[in-house]
Amino acid sequence: AGQSENTQIDAVVLQNQLTEIRELATVTYAYTNMAQFESSSDFYGVKVPFTTKSFILTYDGTIKAGVDLEAAEVSISGDTVTVTLPEAEILSHEIDEDSVEVFDEKTSIFNPFTVEDFTSFQADQKAAMEERALSSGLLEEARAKAVSGVEQLLSAALPESCTLEIQ
Repeated sequence: AGQSENTQIDAVVLQNQLTEIRELATVTYAYTNMAQFESSSDFYGVKVPFTTKSFILTYDGTIKAGVDLEAAEVSISGDTVTVTLPEAEILSHEIDEDSVEVFDEKTSIFNPFTVEDFTSFQADQKAAMEERALSSGLLEEARAKAVSGVEQLLSAALPESCTLEIQ
């Protein structure tokens, strides 16, 4: 019975090590986006001070994707340590409000832009950018980084006689 207790403690120790490196298992996708809007009398609740038919808006954003290593499961069977990782997912997505600028095509001038109802604008733009990031393989890259990070961490922590399997 003493041996299985040791095995259990080892699995818990390994699980805790995984939880501590969760930041290493993230991939950051930074972007600048340019979107063209047809101007109407109001844009997300803000009166548009333009006489042109359309304007272009630019902004910066950051999407972080990764694997939640707190949800990883570690099991030990004999000399084999198996780590089951959850699927990669988008962990956060921020648009830098200070980076939003409007380019008025008629005057060719960039202006800082304040959107009172920034929430609707952000939701629409975030959905489009997340789709772009996902189609560029963001989640696959995040999962590969998580697997490699876990391999590096646990290979160093395990005795050479152990086999490490990551699923």
